[in-house]
Amino acid sequence: MAYLEKVTSAKTDYSNLNYSLVCLGIFEDKELTSAQQKFDDAANGALSDVLENEDFRGESGQVEVLHFTQENLPKRLLLVGLGKKDNFNLNEMRKAAGTAVRNAQSRKIETFAVELFGSEASDNSISEQTQAVTEGLMLGSYQFTEYKTQDKDKIFLSKEAVILSENEVNSKDIERASAIARASMFARDLASYPSNELTPGRMADEAKKIAKRGGFKCTVYDREQFEKMGMGGLGGVAKGTDEPPKFILMEYNGGKKGDAPVAFVGKGITFDSGGISIKPSKSMDEMKFDMCGAGAVLGIFHAIADLKPEINGIGIAVSTENMPGGHAYKPGDILKAYNGKTIEVLNTDAEGRLALADGLSYASKEYNPKYMVNFATLTGAAVVALGHRATAIMGNDDDLVKDIIDAGEYTGERCWQLPLWDDYSQDMKSEIADVKNIGLQGAGTITAGAFLKEFVGETKWAHLDIAGTAWWSEDQPYVPKGPSGVGVRLIMRWLDQLPK
Repeated sequence: MAYLEKVTSAKTDYSNLNYSLVCLGIFEDKELTSAQQKFDDAANGALSDVLENEDFRGESGQVEVLHFTQENLPKRLLLVGLGKKDNFNLNEMRKAAGTAVRNAQSRKIETFAVELFGSEASDNSISEQTQAVTEGLMLGSYQFTEYKTQDKDKIFLSKEAVILSENEVNSKDIERASAIARASMFARDLASYPSNELTPGRMADEAKKIAKRGGFKCTVYDREQFEKMGMGGLGGVAKGTDEPPKFILMEYNGGKKGDAPVAFVGKGITFDSGGISIKPSKSMDEMKFDMCGAGAVLGIFHAIADLKPEINGIGIAVSTENMPGGHAYKPGDILKAYNGKTIEVLNTDAEGRLALADGLSYASKEYNPKYMVNFATLTGAAVVALGHRATAIMGNDDDLVKDIIDAGEYTGERCWQLPLWDDYSQDMKSEIADVKNIGLQGAGTITAGAFLKEFVGETKWAHLDIAGTAWWSEDQPYVPKGPSGVGVRLIMRWLDQLPK
């Protein structure tokens, strides 16, 4: 991955900002903060003059550049619109920081400075503001350049961003935010690799590297082993591929001995052709992203390896390709999951839930976790329902779901709860097996959740369908076009809020 690696801070009174670029945030009311007023005085009212011009309105994401030649002033001043004060929050701070770094990189500026955008209008602590701006800077700078062999000179990465404040900024806040941003970008990298590179075996290798760095255990089971263990869901999906499938298990013990762990399970279909129920060829290249659920789990443990939270954690990635072929599983087949329930396969393109059935039932049965959360690019219906702005969430414990939704509001990785009434579980009953892998009454996102519910036992569980939020088809201020790394920042915030 390529990204802005160095974020530092500087205490300043704003009267002497000798940088190549300084970025200031302006609300729609165009009122200067006390710090900005000191800059304006040093610049002989140049900032006030620009704000009197109706061309710059302070709308969210709008930018304006000023140039200076005085020694105590920056060569360029970038004004970043912050929108309305009433709508301002930490996510708007991240957006402003993302806008700033992308403008700096477009101008090929190595070192630039930003303020804590909108700090005086924020109800959040300086610590939270610092973390939000750091995340926005790093996430907004991200570029995936692995396979670029031409026009290398056109690729530019800023080297350092300095956060300006009249108060001391705690470097530990920058370090924590940097670790979480790196983990999110690691998840983006995994999704960006093509499926001939990011195989289940490669995913297992990456999990082992994370575990070695973090000092915890990683076990990888191959096809023969997990099938012998009774994982017929993952085994069934993997029958059509020559690429060796993997059941990846990470075990982190940072909490008290004997405390129930928190379990995370991710769908890791490294390429999804649809199997025998093959997909249309249009946009099939995007099916390399069908492993983003497992990418989120690996990203979470990437952050855990750095931050070492006081929890016990289990991470599971069920990883395989879903391919057609002479050995591929077929519509009408019956599979048996790890918990012994039988599944009638009606559509081989509803494969992720079959693999997750084994991951969820294994985590529930073997570890009896306090909470269990799974991530999956599971249904196109989630995109129809919510577009790309929110993750569909449902589960069997409303308090758990609410806490994750609250974490989503804080991080900007928003979630929207869908119902999971018993009626939907009835829709998933099979006439010849215990359950079937698709429903026939619509509500595809919910019935997929109802299917997964059959494999969680009594564990408090939440299912996040990230089909609409795992990757973007257009640039966002701190999420460039492509994989988003969704789930990592969300869960690290949720873990931070768990009772100690």
